Amino acid sequence: MKHDLLNLTVVVLTCNEEKNISQSLSNVFNWARYIYILDSGSSDKTCDIAKNYGAKVFFRKFDTFAKQRTYAMRELPIETEWMLFLDADEFLLDELKKEISNAISNESSYDGFYLKRRFYFMGKWIKYGGYYPIWILRLFKHRLASCDRDMNEHIIVKGKVGRLKNDFVDNNKKGISDWIEKHNKYASFEASELMKYIDNPKAKDKLANLFGTQVERKRWVREKIWNRLLPPLIRPFLYFLYRYFLRLGFLDGKAGFVYHILHGLFYRLLIDVKFLEMKHKKKNNL
Repeated sequence: MKHDLLNLTVVVLTCNEEKNISQSLSNVFNWARYIYILDSGSSDKTCDIAKNYGAKVFFRKFDTFAKQRTYAMRELPIETEWMLFLDADEFLLDELKKEISNAISNESSYDGFYLKRRFYFMGKWIKYGGYYPIWILRLFKHRLASCDRDMNEHIIVKGKVGRLKNDFVDNNKKGISDWIEKHNKYASFEASELMKYIDNPKAKDKLANLFGTQVERKRWVREKIWNRLLPPLIRPFLYFLYRYFLRLGFLDGKAGFVYHILHGLFYRLLIDVKFLEMKHKKKNNL
């Protein structure tokens, strides 16, 4: 064991990520003490590449992201107090690595930290449309953490949570076809979440808070406005107009136009279509 490594466990969820995984693992190799891969059945070279970086590979059949993350926090043999979740297409800027090292090496009054994501699409940093900064809680004391909802899941920490100022980067190298295939699956999960409001219309999102964190505000808007007030099939168009024009998404150029159309309009429309299909089948007992 190398004693100069940061006393931190990095956990990466994977499935067929050979195009991305080296970018992520080379970034934390010889920095974090442990690297764990929780794989859900890769048929490519993902696991072999991971082992080349000294990562320990574990397997769990995928059902939802929240359950995968919960399994990682509860069942993997994590020996360090602190853990960091990274996706296979993400890496930390050097400035953030130094900041993390300082934050967890010294006696900290915090139990978790939000990190700021810098998202790239088609090689372009997407800065507008509400896409920067996006704060995500990824660094935390794993014994104090839990994970909610199956899709768009968030880590919740029982304790004091702070923010680090430098960025981590999301730069997926798989291409548009993979993006569409992946978001088709995500849309099914999101539609299922919407169906829960049909089954239990009085259900409340515990994280929804108009005056809370960025995540809590988004959850409030989703619950109080998107799910309850805006009509399906119409709201994706309203959201795209808001995001592309009012939030200045057009300043992201050609790559931004493609992304805001795909993610801000097409994906939201696909969710609504799947939701209406599920609703129709439920109503007619199909």
